[in-house]
Amino acid sequence: IDERTLAATRELLVERGFEATTVQAVAARSGVHGSAIYRRWPSRIALIEEAAFPGFSPVSVQPTGDLRRDVRRFIRAYMAAFNAPAARAATAGLLAYRQTADPPGPSETYPGVSVRPQFRDILAAAPPGSVDPDVDPDDVFDMLLGAVLTRTLAFVVTARRRPIERTVEMILRLLQPPEGVRASEQDSVVAVDERR
Repeated sequence: IDERTLAATRELLVERGFEATTVQAVAARSGVHGSAIYRRWPSRIALIEEAAFPGFSPVSVQPTGDLRRDVRRFIRAYMAAFNAPAARAATAGLLAYRQTADPPGPSETYPGVSVRPQFRDILAAAPPGSVDPDVDPDDVFDMLLGAVLTRTLAFVVTARRRPIERTVEMILRLLQPPEGVRASEQDSVVAVDERR
């Protein structure tokens, strides 16, 4: 029942758009009774969110300790999630809903499967001294979310096709400690090693 409902929701989003993807339309398309849909999803928005953004496979963004590689893999997975046809059809409507919801929804585009903790895990696994401790990971994630939304939703308007590596480089620059701090941290690591 779940997969039939989610598949019908994705089809309707792509074919008819966000506004036309109602629980009644999903029920008619999937053959699943509306009451069965409401037992599984509390609202049309929750159904659309799950259908459009099923989330990352935890394995796909498992930190390796190689910051550049992990950030690149994370961005690729994040962009793939937003580039899916159903996600592209749903994102603008979901963002508008979150802005007008009373009370306003969380800052995540799809709060049911937040990838913010996975981004923090990547930073925690990075080699010592490669991430500035004074940088707020949530601020960097917000910048990354903005970059991903721009690359996936506004690229037609901006007509800018930039390699993912540019976004990776931008995020790494935000995370880097100032040059003097990196050098002093490396000196202290060498001093500790020499004492051993």
